[in-house]
Amino acid sequence: MTTLRFTNTLTRRKEPFAPIDPAAVRLYVCGPTVYDFAHIGNARPVIIFDVLFRLLRHVYGADHVVYARNITDVDDKINARAARDWPDLPFNAAIAKVTGTTARQFHEDVAALGALPPTVEPRATDHIAPMRALIERLIARGVAYVAEDHVLFSPSAMDALPGAPRYGSLARRSLDEMLAGARVDVAPYKRDPMDFVLWKPSKPNEPGWPSPAGIAVPGRPGWHIECSAMSMAKLLEPFGGGLTCDDPAKNTFDIHGGGVDLVFPHHENEIAQSCCAFGGQRMANLWMHNGFLQVEGEKMSKSLGNFVTIRELLLHYPGDALRLNMLRTHYRQPIDWRSDGVISAVGEVRNWAEWLVEKLGDYFEVDERLAEDSIVEALADDLNTPLALSRLRDLFARTRRNEISATIFAASARLMGFRHLNKPGYFNEGFTGNFFQSGPQISSGSESELRMLRLRAAVCNDLGHVIESLTKEIERDGFRVVFNSAGVMTVGNRTSGDLEADFRAKIEALMAERNAARAARNWAESDRLRDALDAMGVAVKDAKTGATWEFKR
Repeated sequence: MTTLRFTNTLTRRKEPFAPIDPAAVRLYVCGPTVYDFAHIGNARPVIIFDVLFRLLRHVYGADHVVYARNITDVDDKINARAARDWPDLPFNAAIAKVTGTTARQFHEDVAALGALPPTVEPRATDHIAPMRALIERLIARGVAYVAEDHVLFSPSAMDALPGAPRYGSLARRSLDEMLAGARVDVAPYKRDPMDFVLWKPSKPNEPGWPSPAGIAVPGRPGWHIECSAMSMAKLLEPFGGGLTCDDPAKNTFDIHGGGVDLVFPHHENEIAQSCCAFGGQRMANLWMHNGFLQVEGEKMSKSLGNFVTIRELLLHYPGDALRLNMLRTHYRQPIDWRSDGVISAVGEVRNWAEWLVEKLGDYFEVDERLAEDSIVEALADDLNTPLALSRLRDLFARTRRNEISATIFAASARLMGFRHLNKPGYFNEGFTGNFFQSGPQISSGSESELRMLRLRAAVCNDLGHVIESLTKEIERDGFRVVFNSAGVMTVGNRTSGDLEADFRAKIEALMAERNAARAARNWAESDRLRDALDAMGVAVKDAKTGATWEFKR
């Protein structure tokens, strides 16, 4: 069996990886907070830990690896977005709209980047009960306390608890150093400035659940307790650990991953909570963290105009090219995300795809287990993706020159997560060119042409709800969009009769939606649909007998 070696943030050493149970290798990675489109910095841990997931599956077998990546759907940013975007809905319904839409966008985006779905994807709101139970254990062990309807964790009490690890062991900093470098919440009810929130009271109109520790008012969990509870539920309980087991050996899993920005305070606090609850020294045996990402040499920020979402990039570049550009830098190193790097990546993956389709045929399938051993060995050495890519390029050159089986190259590329190399034309159509800082570089062409370019990109990257919305817009422009069984799109002119019939059908559908909204007394939705019809040149007349419509003169 291939020997794996990874750098452990906890020990600062590269160590041989020995899973607790080779038949059930367990990996947890912190996932998105679903309130907006994920940005390109969020894509880095998704891609890096997808490569790790693929490698573990390759070595131990796909059925013997459990990958948990959570969704955080309780957060102040979600509350603010729900109040802003859906002011007329009940607050919980507005939150559901925000989290449902954003989670769907995230799934589409990361799939376009070649990421496999995790084995399990726990949501915070589905794990409130284990969070409360975990908090009760921490109070009972004397490391958490109740103050003004909050429950807080005390790092100083943890350091006095026999058998517990030292707080700050992951970050390698003392309490004083962490306090000096942290943005701590100064609150009069805290015993110590470094104490952090496990549970807090909900404000009026915020989501809330029955509180632990006999607190009378509803509340909601803090950020850190969520990941402790979700990793426990998905990676410990199915294997005999968790809240009903006090054996520390059964309350440790194999690998915990995330961005280096999460080392402190998030991961440090996860360790504190989990180890103090179960009496163990480790929450996970191996901690892996990817480095920071900059854009064009500067820290990404909206104020600098270089804040770029994954979705924006996917409407200009193929997902495989974005993935290649990300994997050129070793995961532990900082990465400078540059437009010239993405553009060169497009050309490289296009060359791979064109040759593979020529040799293996349209929409070929390959088994990742046939990947070249030297590429597996590079990934096994602390996910050395730059070395793996170098060997993949050498393999491509040899394969083309000597007519060695193209299947080996295709399997090796698939192991690294390049998922679109079997699609004819994927890299040749549908992308509108450079996109950085100032947005899409398009100075000519009609809005219809721009929409068609974006639709082709969306089809290539499988962005489902973008395809749906752009198709409707293009058809309103008078064109017909047709997809064949392989998902390939063609656009052609419609006859005036087809267009008029479709246009009237669309109007009738919107009228039916508006009538239903009025019947439900959802006046905001009714007004929105009236505005949509008005933009289509339709005048709506409401009467006691029902609504009618006619074209505006």
